[in-house]
Amino acid sequence: MSPAAAAVLRTEELSVSYGGVHALVEANIEVRQAQLVGLIGPNGAGKTTFIDAVSGFTASRGKVELDGAEISRLAPHARARRGLARTWQSTELFDDLTVRENLAVAARPRGTGRLLRSILTGRPIEFSAVSESLALLGLDALADSSPANLSQGQRKLVGVARALAAQPAVLCLDEPAAGLDSEESRVLGERLIDVARSGTATLLVDHDMDLVLTVCNYVYVLDFGRLIAQGPPEEVRETPAVIDAYLGRPRAAVNDRPPADGGGAV
Repeated sequence: MSPAAAAVLRTEELSVSYGGVHALVEANIEVRQAQLVGLIGPNGAGKTTFIDAVSGFTASRGKVELDGAEISRLAPHARARRGLARTWQSTELFDDLTVRENLAVAARPRGTGRLLRSILTGRPIEFSAVSESLALLGLDALADSSPANLSQGQRKLVGVARALAAQPAVLCLDEPAAGLDSEESRVLGERLIDVARSGTATLLVDHDMDLVLTVCNYVYVLDFGRLIAQGPPEEVRETPAVIDAYLGRPRAAVNDRPPADGGGAV
């Protein structure tokens, strides 16, 4: 990752505990503009816990910074307004709206004049961010379709496009490849590369190690709530600790030390 670019999203010693269970332990992660950064780990490694902590949906210790400003104590909606967008493992779309209208729900009008004209005339607001997101995710042909008629892969792309329509500074994706077949995952990966290249700092959290190592510029690896590796994909792929984690090394052997207070990640 280029040291010249400032981190759009940065965490410092971010930690989450549920009683005596340490779900996330002092995670230091950075995502820079136009970078597609991956966060991987076996089931229960703490990946979703990290996104929940960053987006404010779970209590945490440590620091979360967005564009250099600390947002650690802000509520989820306040973080979203500052430019932090996320998706969820379960893609909940409005099936009674079209794909375009699903994106418009997330987009924000520029100024009150356009909103007032829309109310008085009954005409929907045309958001440039909606059109741009549809094009970027390859959804132009499906803009007027009902999400109920889409494949699982297409629904996942709509979920990403909806988050992108909010024009976030950073986009956090929680398991977007879950439930997709290999072809759908390939298409998703290509679209996420396009999203990052368009300038949006993007964090891809997924259990699909091959997808993340194929499309991401830089990768972090969690196991039992702790970062065990980070670096370019080609280096991470060959890291012994990562190989051990994915082969199911016993808990007590991870990093050659027992877990703190008997805790594990959830």
